[in-house]
Amino acid sequence: MSPIKLLVLIAFAAILFSLASGLVYLFKDDTDSRRVVKALTWRIGLSVAMFVVLLLAYAAGWIEPGNL
Repeated sequence: MSPIKLLVLIAFAAILFSLASGLVYLFKDDTDSRRVVKALTWRIGLSVAMFVVLLLAYAAGWIEPGNL
């Protein structure tokens, strides 16, 4: 497995974990919403970072569309 694919899989797992933790905080914390906002901010940041890494990897020729 190439390093880029491994990086994308790790980033995707981190995004899913952040989304799940935000959901748990949403249902568990009735009074404090800062943890929900923090978890969802992490998710957005990770998603944007993964998108930028994919664009840079494509521009550098490390990945190609449709190449599994």
